[in-house]
Parts: sequence; structure tokens; C-alpha cells
Amino acid sequence: MAEAIERLFDGRTVLCDGAMGTMLYSCGVFINRSYDELNVTQPETVRSVHEQYLQAGAEIIETNTFGANSFRLERFGLGDRVAEINRAGAALARQCVDAIREKQGTEAFVAGAVGSLGLRLEPLGKTSLGEAKASFAEQIGALADGGVDLLILETMMSVAEAEQAVLAAREVAPQLKVVVLFTVDEEANCLDGTSPEVAARRMEAAGADAVGCNCSTGPATVLSAVERMHAATTLTVVAMPNAGMPRNVEGRNIYLTSPEYMGSFARKFVRAGVNWVGGCCGTTPAHTRAMRGALRAMEAQDAGEGSTAVADGRRHVAAEDSEKTVEPLPLRERSHVGGRIARGEFVTMVEIVPPKGFDCSKELAGALLLARRGVDAINVPDSPRASARMSAQSLCVQIQQKVGIETILHYTCRDRNVLSIQSDLLGAASIGLKNILCLTGDPPKMGNYPDATAVFDVDAIGLVNIVYGLNRGLDIGKNPIGGSAGFTISAAANPGVPDIDHEVRRFAYKVEAGAEFCITQPVFDLKLLEDFLRRIEGFRIPVVAGIWPLTSLRNAEFMKNDLRVSMPDEVLARMAAAKDKEAALAEGVAIAQEMLESVRGSVQGVQVSAPFGKYAVAAEVLGLKEEVG
Repeated sequence: MAEAIERLFDGRTVLCDGAMGTMLYSCGVFINRSYDELNVTQPETVRSVHEQYLQAGAEIIETNTFGANSFRLERFGLGDRVAEINRAGAALARQCVDAIREKQGTEAFVAGAVGSLGLRLEPLGKTSLGEAKASFAEQIGALADGGVDLLILETMMSVAEAEQAVLAAREVAPQLKVVVLFTVDEEANCLDGTSPEVAARRMEAAGADAVGCNCSTGPATVLSAVERMHAATTLTVVAMPNAGMPRNVEGRNIYLTSPEYMGSFARKFVRAGVNWVGGCCGTTPAHTRAMRGALRAMEAQDAGEGSTAVADGRRHVAAEDSEKTVEPLPLRERSHVGGRIARGEFVTMVEIVPPKGFDCSKELAGALLLARRGVDAINVPDSPRASARMSAQSLCVQIQQKVGIETILHYTCRDRNVLSIQSDLLGAASIGLKNILCLTGDPPKMGNYPDATAVFDVDAIGLVNIVYGLNRGLDIGKNPIGGSAGFTISAAANPGVPDIDHEVRRFAYKVEAGAEFCITQPVFDLKLLEDFLRRIEGFRIPVVAGIWPLTSLRNAEFMKNDLRVSMPDEVLARMAAAKDKEAALAEGVAIAQEMLESVRGSVQGVQVSAPFGKYAVAAEVLGLKEEVG
């Protein structure tokens, strides 16, 4: 065990858990209670939270003892129960870690959580340094007795307080590794005004084994602080931010930072030199799972040892893996779509959604109509909006075999772990599917089975990494698969999202991971597309614009209000002016045709949706009214 704990500090990436208080609050525990006392009064509730984080992939879980020091417990009349509460907290976490190790062989560790005392020390406060040290020693001694593997001294308000906590740990539990985390202000300084560089150096001098930041105002501020710490110390660096700042929504404080956003910052932390990542207030097992997916994606990208690099938009494979890899065929030879993209030719695609039953005769007839009119490829979504439909892979195979037109398989991460992903993709390659659109996928709560379980082992970025590896003859574990999978790799982009900066960052990651062209969500506002294209100039790959022919004003309003698609007032006014259904459909086609002509010079193709299965309408938008001989 000692050797295993030492390996946590050898420079590798380690995933920690997220918030305990947030999860307990979601279980109905009032905020005016001592959450630490729940270790004794409601142990099953605490145990459940630990188990959820372990199942989400956390390698280190913290005990539910953040406020279990004498000063904080005294506010609840529990000052004489420090030892009992801390030992119980350590025992609960220990049971969960031991259970998952026995059942699944998963290696995980227990960190004794020691929070700040919640008061000012001398000379600004009336509590002496000696009193602070004694309180820390009492709590740390109990955690050590309870069987923790290491200590995390977190949310430290001042360097002086942190030093007393480290000194106490070294006296009462010298066998335990000590991690010190500060909370910082918006300028990335500790709350006593100390810079992150000075704080890191002082913790190293005090005898800490790792230093970093937790809590604070969110991932961006913590990133700034840990970058500066990394430059100032040789210690292991840790980042465990809040899920942003809470917002008051209908009387409740809600953390709005999404798991996906936290996942993207996990990558940023590691690239900034951080070794351990995790979450604090507002984060949940979903955030932990997203961070795990992001870290796995990085491992897939970096050949398992962080030894790949991207320069000038192209990958360089690690030397130790270069002998295993194979070069895929040039893009122009991998598929019909890839060939047109590589030659700079304009590509036309139409989306055909799989049926909700097993009869796909209508979809096959639509594909035949489109093929005869000269469309280059058929896009097949993968259970869009988390609806239960026929397998996209099955429909792709049937279209290619029965109609003879090439397909683009939409593939989402929602329903599959990495084992299933690899299995599916190997199977797709073996049956002749050549084009993959890598997607994260809509969450189940959006669909007709909102209680269904989502997986999200990786997101779209990680999926691109996996496909890129398969194209070079390597599976997820960097083992040879006997040749190149030969996929043409595409990714999605949404020029109309409110947080366009985040979308552009994710797009850059997809390009870095190996995407070869992208397909956008339907665009009605040309200015949004132009802005997106301008923002990606430094890492541009061929872009295929999504176009949706509207069928009615109600359809336009649904797109705007339910799907949150940016819909210009001019478009709504034009649809509202239509006198009947036929006029509305004609106006929708005209708008789509105008959009197509407007974007033709700035993109490499268009994907036209076939609303409500109106495949002839999609062909009309493309100007393909007659069959190709």
C-alpha cells in the first residue's frame, strides 16, 4: 500500500472526487445541520455518496470530515465528539474503497479531509497559532486512527493556518502524505493576499507533499493559480475547483457549470502541469465522470505516456508507439466523401433519421430518391434527442447494401463505455462503413426514456481520439489491430451556441484529436456562421454547413424556443406571412436555398435535413429535382 501511495506522487495524472456537501444537500439534508455528524447518524447516506464517486471513476475519495474540527463542531454542540466523528468518517470511506477493490479490482485511496478552522488566527484574530495547531492535531490524529491513506488540507484561507495544519500532521501522523489546497480570490491570490507562488514555496518548506487550489470562483481562476504554483515548486500540483459561482434560481443557489465544461478544464489543468484533478462545491459524480472521460481521451491521444505532441496542426506519434502504427490511406482514397473533401469539391449530404420501429422501407426509398438525384452521401443520426430508434449502424448498412449510396454514421458516446465503442467501431470498419461523425450525444433526460442510464465514458473529443488510433492500427490500449480501420473522421460544431468561446475551444480540441472535417448544426443566421469561421481560422478544417428547410411558422418557433436555435426575426416574419401549408413549405425551401447560396463560397459542402421525412424537399433545396442518369 505504501508503494501504491508513493506512485500517486510520481507525476502521473490522478482523478479525485467532487463535492460531498452538494451531494448531501441533494439528498435532503438541511444546510443548518452538521454534515460531518452524518458519519454517525446517517452513515448510509454518506456511504452512498462515496460509492457514486468511485463508480464515476474517482481514484481518491475524501472523508466527510471537512468541518470536523473542534471549532466548527462546537457551533453545533459537538465539540467533544471530534474523535468519534472523524474516525467514523474514515471508516465509511475505507469500507467503500475496500469494497470496490475486492469486487472490481479497482485501486482507490482514502484521503482524510481537513478543512480550514473557519476563523482568523493571530494577529488578526483571537485564536493563537498554538490553538490552531492543537485543533488540527486532534482531527488529524483521529483520521489516522480511522485508517486514511493520506491527508488533504483544503480550502485553506491563509498560509499561516496551512503551516500549522502541516506541522500538526507531521507530528501526529508522520507516515501520511500531506496535500495542501488553498482557496483563492479572483486575482488567483490566497485570501490573506499571498501570491500562489509564495504559498507553494512555503508549503514545500513546511514539508507538504503536494500543493494546489480548491473551491474558489471556478475552473478558470484555479487554472491561473495552479499555473503559477507549478512554475514555483517541484511538488505535485492539485486542482479541485468549484463548478463555477452559484446563481440564485427560484430561491436556491445552483451551480451551473456543466460536467462537459469541467471535463474540458481537466485537460487544461493537466496541460498546465497539474497532476491531480477533482472538484469542489457544486460538482457531482457526473462532473467526475466527465473529467475521467477527458483524461482518458488525453491518454488515447498521448499514446498512454503523455508523449505525443501536436505542431502545425498535425500529430507526432510517440517513438515507443511508432513501430506499432500503420499509416491509413490518404483521405481522398478512404471514401467517396473523403475524396471530395480532399479534392476541395463541394459535398452534398442529406440526413435520414432512423425509424422508431423496425420497418425502414420509407427511409430506404428516400435514400434511393436522393441517390438517383445525385446526393453524395446520406447522414444517419444516432438516436437524436435521446429518442429510442433503430440502430443508426443498421440503417447505414442497409442503405449502402440496398441502395448503393455512401453513408455517414453518427456515433454518440451516450450509451456506450469504451469497450463497446471499440467493439462497435471495429465492427463498422469490417462491414464497410467508412465515414464516422463523432458526437457526445444528447443526455437521456431529453428523450422519451428520461430515467435511462447514460455512460459518457468519453465525449466527442475522446471519441475522435479513439477513431484516430484505430485508423493507425491501434486499439484503445495501444495494441495492434492488424491494419488501419480506414475511417474518414468528422466532428460536429454549433455556431449558434450562447457560449461560442467554449464551442471554439472544443472545436480546436477535436481538430487536435484528429478530426478531418466538420458538420455544423442547422444555421439560419449567416452572421453566426461567418463569426464561427473567422474564429477557427487558426485551426480550420473543411466545414460542411447544416441547413434545415422550415415547413411552417410553428416549426420555426419550435426550433427557436425548444431547440434553442438562433432564428432571425426576418425568417420568422417570412414564415408568418405564408398563407397556407403549401406556401409555408415553399417559403422554407426558398430560405434554405438562399442560405445555401450564401454559404457556398465559404464552406466545403452542406448537409440538408429532411423535415418530417420530406426527402424530395431536401433534394429541392439542393436544386436536384431530376434524377441523374
